[in-house]
Amino acid sequence: MTTDASSQDQPWAARTKQFQPYFTEQEVKFLSEKQRGKMSQSQEERARQQACGFIEAVGVKLGFPRRTVATAQNLYHRFHLYFHRKTWSYHDVTLAALYVSSKIHDTLKKPRDILMIGYAVRFPELAAKSKATGGEIEIDPGTVASDTERLLGVERLFLEVICFNFKTRMPFPYVIKIGKELRATKRLTQLAWRLSIDSHRTLISLQYPPHCIALACLYLAALLSSFETPEIPEKGNYRSSHQMAQYLGCEGPWQSKFKCRLEDIDEISHAIIDLLNDAASSMSLNTSPSTPSSPSPHPSPRHSSQYQPPPAPYKPDQLIRLKIYMRSKNIVRRHRERPPLSEKDPSESYGAGKTAWDLSDGSGKNTGTTRFLFGPSGSETTNGVNH
Repeated sequence: MTTDASSQDQPWAARTKQFQPYFTEQEVKFLSEKQRGKMSQSQEERARQQACGFIEAVGVKLGFPRRTVATAQNLYHRFHLYFHRKTWSYHDVTLAALYVSSKIHDTLKKPRDILMIGYAVRFPELAAKSKATGGEIEIDPGTVASDTERLLGVERLFLEVICFNFKTRMPFPYVIKIGKELRATKRLTQLAWRLSIDSHRTLISLQYPPHCIALACLYLAALLSSFETPEIPEKGNYRSSHQMAQYLGCEGPWQSKFKCRLEDIDEISHAIIDLLNDAASSMSLNTSPSTPSSPSPHPSPRHSSQYQPPPAPYKPDQLIRLKIYMRSKNIVRRHRERPPLSEKDPSESYGAGKTAWDLSDGSGKNTGTTRFLFGPSGSETTNGVNH
């Protein structure tokens, strides 16, 4: 039996890639700056909100439940910790994120269905003129085939980025359960629920577990409902917004009970306030017809997919005063102990900046064997798959 000499000289490499469920603030900053390139931080934020709005619009039209849309937004944020923004069209990445999320939550849609709704959202004027059922736009079959190929290519990268770990936890059920435990009113819980939806437009879902995000949303909901307003006692055994804000705004037994720290919910609250402030500021800027950044009355198809966060019923100056009030409490930030990243720069292992079918280390290709680990090395949750 003969053996090919070239196969002996160049054996397939065996690699191990470890799933990182959460990142520290420093890690997120480092990876974001690298994938941002020459974009400014404000440009990156606008691109992020544009993509999250597109996911929201397509997900709603597809009839996806909230968990599918929120997971897709989270996947989009995670993807761009590893891959450069300018290399990838946000339409390809967002639609692939929705496709992967639909598989994770068993709300599966065919790639073509997702693409067609994506076309309709991107070009609403063409969808309005369409005579097809459901407003489906007539697209060249070659374009659809090419977009489908790219979607499936990016999907494979998503699967590798999450190390084929399909376990997800959302903050939404925690908002309900913790709200009941803290005797929050229905109105306060509903506001916290809406804030938890908005939280997926930020990067906090990559930094904190869902129960901490839920607790922070209840805290922020109490602050927004009570700040600069007189206290109104609640009927029954419910806590008022003032009482809830005071209870969660100080260290107490709730920290050990809910396994969360005061400084964590404070930082999460600041991130969501920044999102609300940006939305409120953009709304106030776009109301003036003389403002250069005001939307054109005749949008072109190229710019028809500009999405912004939903308008918030808060004024920017009110939110700034609230941030000043929260900072005045001088909450001490302690170092959060997190398992170290498996590599100094994990984005290097994915050949960031290359296409889905031309990755130097074999990501996205059937070259070699890669073992994907679901948890930190040596932990009880360490499991994996060979790919």
